Amino acid sequence: MKSLIFRTASTYLLPLMLLFSIFILLRGHYLPGGGFVGGLMAAIAFLIHSFAFGLKETKEIIKINPGYLMPIGLVLAVGSGMVPLFVNDPFLTGLWFEEPFRFIGMVGSALFFDIGVYLVVIGATLTIMFSITESV
Repeated sequence: MKSLIFRTASTYLLPLMLLFSIFILLRGHYLPGGGFVGGLMAAIAFLIHSFAFGLKETKEIIKINPGYLMPIGLVLAVGSGMVPLFVNDPFLTGLWFEEPFRFIGMVGSALFFDIGVYLVVIGATLTIMFSITESV
């Protein structure tokens, strides 16, 4: 599907959807959302772009193999869960910084866990979809 309208719309949708996926990621601390939903939103943004412009151009935008995002995200998620063990708290206990960060609010280990999940979901979804697209 390479119509002019779809290509033009996807050009504007990619940055908007990526920005919205980051909003969903950061919103997940206090309200519904988080790493999984934000990761799916980011992956859908890249999939729409690949449908409009082709897989080759989308891979040029991403610059990194999506398969590499999965182990990076997994290490980040597990590492954020293990940090409380160093202060004699149970695994995955939420630890928080004393002062809120500007524009983000209170930041804790849950944010790093969500970022890890975000990267794993983007990597897994794009790897699967790119593999399917390449095989067709």
